[in-house]
Amino acid sequence: MRLFRAIPVSVPVSLMVSLLACLVAAGAVPVQAAAPAATRATPTLVGIRAAHHPGFDRIVFEFEGGLPSGHDARYVTKLVGDGSGLPIRIAGRAILQVGFTPARAHDAQGTTVPRRLAFALPNVMTAVRSGDFEGVTTYGIGLAKKTPFHVSTLQGPSRVVIDIRAAFPTVQRQVFFFDRDNFVDNVEPFFRPVLRPVLASAPATGVLDRLFAGPLAGEKSDGLRLLRSHARGFADLVVTGGVARVRLTGGCNSDGSTVTVAGEIMPTLRQFSNVDVVKILDPAGSTESPAGDTDSIPACLEP
Repeated sequence: MRLFRAIPVSVPVSLMVSLLACLVAAGAVPVQAAAPAATRATPTLVGIRAAHHPGFDRIVFEFEGGLPSGHDARYVTKLVGDGSGLPIRIAGRAILQVGFTPARAHDAQGTTVPRRLAFALPNVMTAVRSGDFEGVTTYGIGLAKKTPFHVSTLQGPSRVVIDIRAAFPTVQRQVFFFDRDNFVDNVEPFFRPVLRPVLASAPATGVLDRLFAGPLAGEKSDGLRLLRSHARGFADLVVTGGVARVRLTGGCNSDGSTVTVAGEIMPTLRQFSNVDVVKILDPAGSTESPAGDTDSIPACLEP
C-alpha cells in the first residue's frame, strides 16, 4: 500500500512544505537529530616542578588537555580554601596565590598532583593546593621573600610558568626532620638534618620556615616527616642573650608521644652560635621554664 503519491511539480512550494511537515509529524519521514556540539575537556593539572635560574626561581604548572583559558597570580596575606573559606596552612614570609580556570587537579582515579610540595630553592619553598572546586584550581606558593614575578605560558606540553625574583644572598643551614623509619625501628637518631638555603639576613627565621614547609619528595621517600604536634607554624621568634624563644601557632598536642615538634625545633635553632638555650611556647605564650638557662617546652608537648 502506497502512503502517498508523487506530488506534481505544479504544486506550490508552500503546499509542499506543509505536506512534508505533516508526514514528519506522522512518522512517515525519519528525522535525524543534530549531533551535539563538541565540548572542550577541562585541562588537568598533572605536574608541578620548580628550579633555580640566575636571579630567579621558576615554578611550572603542567596541564594535559590544553591550557586553562584563564590564570591569575597575586600576593595574598593568607591562603584560604576555595570551597571551605577556611585558612590553609602554608609556610613562608610571603604567599603568591595562583589560580587556573577552567582546570582541575584530579581525574577518575583521584588527585593528579600532590596537595603539598616542598622545594629547596632560594625563594620558593612550598606549593600548597587551596582549591580544586567547580573547575577552578588554586595553589599558594610560600616564599622566603616577597619579590616581583612574571607569568607566561608555553606549549608542547601545556604549561603555566611563574618566574619569581630570587636575586639575594642565601646561606646553607640545617633543618631537622623526624625520621619515621628510625623511630619505628627504635634506631637513633630519631631526627635527621637536611640542608636548606635561607636568607643570610634572617637565618633563624629561615630555617623554621623551611621546617614547616616540610621535607622534599625525595626526603619523604627516605623516611623523613614533618612532625608538627598540631602546630600550624610559629611566631615571635626572638634570640637574645643566648636564648631563643619561639611560640607555636594554631595548636599544640603531643598525642601522648615521646617525640614532638620540639625534637625538630631545638637542634634546628641550636646550630647557631648565638643560641645556647631554646624555649618553646604554646600558642597562648606559656612554657614550663620561662626563665633560666635551660631548654623548655610547654605542657602540651609532654607525653
